[in-house]
Amino acid sequence: MQITVNLQEKKLIDLIRKTKYGELKILVQDSLPIRVEEMKKSIKL
Repeated sequence: MQITVNLQEKKLIDLIRKTKYGELKILVQDSLPIRVEEMKKSIKL
């Protein structure tokens, strides 16, 4: 199976992969991610 992603979706995937720990709030408009807010970070000891 192969899917196509647009630029916003690619940026979102890259951001998620770079985020080691924490929470992200994703704002969606017209079925596309338009903004991501970093809610808080959690540091694992």
